[in-house]
Amino acid sequence: MAGVCVVTDSACDLQPETAAAHGIRVVPLTIRFGDEELVDQRELSTSAFWQRLLAGPHLPSTAAPSPGAFREAFEAAGQDGAEGVLCLTLSGGVSATYQSACAAAQDLAGELPIEVVDTRTLTLGLGLLVLGAAEQAAAGASLPDLVQAVRSRMARTAVLGVVGTLDHLRRGGRIGGAAHLVGSVLAIKPIIEVRDGVVEVESKQRTRSRALAYLVEKVASLGPFERIGVVEGAAEDAEAFLERLRAAVPEPEPLVAPLGPVVGAHAGPGTIGVCVVRRTGG
Repeated sequence: MAGVCVVTDSACDLQPETAAAHGIRVVPLTIRFGDEELVDQRELSTSAFWQRLLAGPHLPSTAAPSPGAFREAFEAAGQDGAEGVLCLTLSGGVSATYQSACAAAQDLAGELPIEVVDTRTLTLGLGLLVLGAAEQAAAGASLPDLVQAVRSRMARTAVLGVVGTLDHLRRGGRIGGAAHLVGSVLAIKPIIEVRDGVVEVESKQRTRSRALAYLVEKVASLGPFERIGVVEGAAEDAEAFLERLRAAVPEPEPLVAPLGPVVGAHAGPGTIGVCVVRRTGG
């Protein structure tokens, strides 16, 4: 492998085959069910995660990778011939993953050029940034140019969604400054968004059908797009939503993926999210 290797974490929600096809190294977080700890995607698949969440008594939690896990990925990239590493992590506002990656990069300072970027986003918001960087790296872009391109896309990235209930976000402590709204939104369906690296309530809708219709309208108003992705976690109406989104936003064809365990543990079942990177000047 010549050039720059792109490393990320498993909150990116890229399918393993997609990551492999683009030469992306994914460092997994850990999912906890009670006293049991499972490594994301290695010991716990996304489908198995949702089965356990829906059937089991334990509310899952997550833990960031160790610096050693990132160091292992960075060293493996160097051993494969990478001339540098670009590591893109989920938001430091909701996870210590970025700090672990920075610690690993510091350990290897002087051995391999490594740039770690806190993308301030998550799920396919992170995944789309990773894909864009991997494509540019494959085309020969330098590490400084890749960092500049990622930061440009970060400013044009948005993540919005509808959750089945705010209870998972509240109990997991992942609802940012909107925690005070929980009591008042039990009877309605909130639209959530990632804002400044944390999860906030974007607006409140009276029914789920209205919330999903609003989500389509909101996303369409943000276009045109460079990339778009849709994630869903145990949401029976996901396919119908996708049809409505495609009708409202015909291009580009969305990357569709199941919501993985890292974000799914906090968002809960019934979640549908849309992640976009707007075009320059869009």
